[in-house]
Amino acid sequence: MMNRLYNSLEPRVMDDDMLKLAVGEQGPQEEAGQLAKQEGILFKDVLSLQLDFQNILRIDNLWQFENLRKLQLDNNIIERIEGLENLTHLVWLDLSFNNIEAIEGLDTLVNLEDLSLFNNRISKIDSLDALVKLQVLSLGNNQISNMMNIIYLRRFKDLRALGLSGNPMAEAEDYRMLIWAYLPDLVYLDSRRIDEHMKEQAEIKHQYSIDELKHRENLIRVRLEDEQARQKELEEHKAAFVEHLNGSFLFDSMYAEDVEGNKLACLPSVGELLEAYKDKFVIICLNIFEYGLKQQEKRKAELDTFNECIHEAIQENQEQGKQRIAKFEEKHVLSLSAIRDESELTNVETKIVEYSEDITELYNGLMTLEMQLVEQLEETINMFERNIIDLVGLFIENVQSLMAQCRDLETHHHEKLLEISINTLEKIVKGELDEDLPEDVRALFVDKDTIVNAVGASHDIHLLKIDNREDELVTRINSWCTHLVDKIHKDEIIRNRKRVKEINQYIDHMQNELDNLDSSDIID
Repeated sequence: MMNRLYNSLEPRVMDDDMLKLAVGEQGPQEEAGQLAKQEGILFKDVLSLQLDFQNILRIDNLWQFENLRKLQLDNNIIERIEGLENLTHLVWLDLSFNNIEAIEGLDTLVNLEDLSLFNNRISKIDSLDALVKLQVLSLGNNQISNMMNIIYLRRFKDLRALGLSGNPMAEAEDYRMLIWAYLPDLVYLDSRRIDEHMKEQAEIKHQYSIDELKHRENLIRVRLEDEQARQKELEEHKAAFVEHLNGSFLFDSMYAEDVEGNKLACLPSVGELLEAYKDKFVIICLNIFEYGLKQQEKRKAELDTFNECIHEAIQENQEQGKQRIAKFEEKHVLSLSAIRDESELTNVETKIVEYSEDITELYNGLMTLEMQLVEQLEETINMFERNIIDLVGLFIENVQSLMAQCRDLETHHHEKLLEISINTLEKIVKGELDEDLPEDVRALFVDKDTIVNAVGASHDIHLLKIDNREDELVTRINSWCTHLVDKIHKDEIIRNRKRVKEINQYIDHMQNELDNLDSSDIID
């Protein structure tokens, strides 16, 4: 009702002025709140935002509210759900009493538990898949007519409260019974607690269709799990750079675009020749595949050992640093007290000089520790770099050797195929060929040049496929190795800079404490 009254006003834009005003009005009113108003409240610190009855047409400019938990946008004239991508911590969202026609734009709201879309123009329940924590869903007073929308909601295992009254579907005679049966974990429907006995009755009444639905859901789940398992396995094979080499994929790809080769396959004896060629070729591919997986394990073990060594070295070094700081801080408290308690100016100045020397000594000690760590890590990194480059080099060398065997097989097959093709041509010329050949195949045997070119074209395609697969593998693993080593060196530079900054900040703080001891305040 209220949003209809607001329709007579001009549609408003969600700009910075509106958001600042809303944040200011809704902020704390005590002294801290007044101070926050004067200094300005950062949008990223806001946890709750109320923007109802503002005649807002379009959701916009909310990207800075990255920590927002609760957002109230009800009673506006919003037509689309959009502009919420950055609000990943949102738990409660109210978009009721708007003009929204479709559920959309919620894919990043993975923490949302309570969603109200009451009194809009929605006709279908969908696009909520990302809302895995959804507990409360209000969709009353919309235009949802198909009861099959309920089946979609079965995927939300935490859904406990659902509102659908005021939709055409709610007029159906069996409306409540169907929902009770299909959503057995629901506790509230249309703001009323569901009676357990009625729920049991509903399940009995719709037992057959529920069993059918569960069977279908189970089949879908199994298919999905199988697909996920296949995808995971493929990713593991890609990480080893040997994907699709555990079968006939490479061999099949050689013939996928080989028009001439496929035509020549129907020549006498070529079928058997092709079968023997394929068997031997696939064995080599499997050898590459198995070798690739073993080498991947070796590279992984090398990297794990390296990371462990780095972690242990840093941890040991940090412990030594902490011990030095703890020892210094014990003395630090006593030194400051001694300076404050000293009555002689000369003694004060002497103590300040001594304490300053202690600070310098601590600084030198911490920096020496860091320099030692840098040298230690540099040695470890260089050793790892040599080892990983050697492993990659050995892998490439052996793969290239196996790929050379594939090329040898292809060359042997090419020679045999050429021999059979020339013999076939001679038989055709002499009229001694017993077998009938398809017209497109016979067209290749017009003369020797044509058939030699056809066999040669097939051979070139096959070699190109083998070369491309080898080049792809070599390029990818070299790239992986380069990026890995570069990242390790960069990470160490960042770590070192961060540690030096920490040491400097700590020492500066200690020195400032000393500098702030004004001798005139110490001595009466």
